[in-house]
Amino acid sequence: MSTFSGLSAASSALFAAQRAMDVTGQNVANVNTDGYSRQRVDLTSVGGSAVPAVFSTSSGIGEGVDADSVIRIRDAFMESRAQVERATTASLTVKQTTLNQIEDAFHEPGDDGLQAQLSKMWSAWGDVTNNTTAKDGGGARTAVLQTTQTVVASLHTINATLDQQWSQGLDDLGVLVDDVNASAASIATLNESIKRASQAGLPTNELADKRDALVLEVAEQTGATSTAEADGTVTLNLGGMTLVSGKNSVTLAVGGATNLTTATAPPIDPPRIVTVPGGTTIKPGGTAEGQLTAMTKTIPHYKKSLDDVAKQLVKTLNEVHQSGYDLAGNTNHPLLDDGTGTGDDAVDWTAVTAATINLRIKDPDELAAASLSPTAAGGVASGDSLNADELAQLGSAAGGADGLYRKMIVGLGVQASTASGNLAAQSVISTQVDAARESTSGVSIDEEMTNMLQFQHAYSAAARMITAIDGMLDTVINRMGVS
Repeated sequence: MSTFSGLSAASSALFAAQRAMDVTGQNVANVNTDGYSRQRVDLTSVGGSAVPAVFSTSSGIGEGVDADSVIRIRDAFMESRAQVERATTASLTVKQTTLNQIEDAFHEPGDDGLQAQLSKMWSAWGDVTNNTTAKDGGGARTAVLQTTQTVVASLHTINATLDQQWSQGLDDLGVLVDDVNASAASIATLNESIKRASQAGLPTNELADKRDALVLEVAEQTGATSTAEADGTVTLNLGGMTLVSGKNSVTLAVGGATNLTTATAPPIDPPRIVTVPGGTTIKPGGTAEGQLTAMTKTIPHYKKSLDDVAKQLVKTLNEVHQSGYDLAGNTNHPLLDDGTGTGDDAVDWTAVTAATINLRIKDPDELAAASLSPTAAGGVASGDSLNADELAQLGSAAGGADGLYRKMIVGLGVQASTASGNLAAQSVISTQVDAARESTSGVSIDEEMTNMLQFQHAYSAAARMITAIDGMLDTVINRMGVS
């Protein structure tokens, strides 16, 4: 082997050490860059010539090292796990947030909650039993009307809050779908750029990092999963359909109802995510799944439960109130209705909702506190308080509005507590998966400092080798044959 051939091997070693140092510097510079995957020079030994030249032979030692390839350090399995676990965590997060917001709407337990207001209303009826025949514009009868109106207003407020929460969820879903469409289009564009760069032999690591960050984001939002292709692109699948393939992406939109139908749970035309064009419904995961569940199941369920409380309140109060007599001796007056009737009109309690419940009686003297008719009382308004007492006892009656409301609140608390526990457990799993993924693809300053020292000494050794060869050549050229 020629002495000059050693220079080629030594120069390739210098280049390899320098390139490795450059890559190490890139890693250190991006230690805090979100989504950056650490890179490594793929060093490959260059073998000797298999076919020797006419007047030379190969020593078989090799001709140095090839350092042209720079690869990303990624764990495909952990990347797939991260997509699944993040989607699950996102879905549970939305579920917990939804239940917490519903709890906030009810203000239970608390002095301003519906349960406390119901108790004040029943207590006011109890006060009427002590003074049944009094015309008290500012007394016990007026207190009944005031506390009853407070209960009605509270039902309206809670219902409106749930409606607002549903509408906000629909708006949030629309924003999410727009964001997913933009990310999917960017992933398709990056797919094409990476494919072309790979074919041209250009570096693609930074492009791939950006694309993988977008893939992870879409996975968290929709539960999509990715598959790596041989040409360097990725295929993104969502709910049984292909969202991104090569340079093409599918557009999504929000379909279905634009307001909450209170008559049914879930609504007749529930919100959903569909493809454009085509209108094919897809089943997402992640944040989108949590939002759709909130709008089609969770919020409608509690609105229906609140409507049931309003119906039961109207049913029980009217049944007892219409059987009593007011100060004028009149009877059969409904106390509550759905806001569509007047006077002695019959009330269909099944048509009442938390949004439409209405206090019909405005005059305190029209409250039917007595159970005896004027005829039975000797031609005058009865002074007994049996009907007012029966109304006061409705708060503790089995199957009454209070019981339904307490059952709903207990169920809400259990659901919220379970959701918090599930989210806490899932967050631990997701954190562990992210940590395992980062341990592979993340940048470690300690490791990079070690590599820096290693490549620095490798560079020094290669330089020393060139110096040694230079000395050998100097001897051969300038000293051999010199006397």
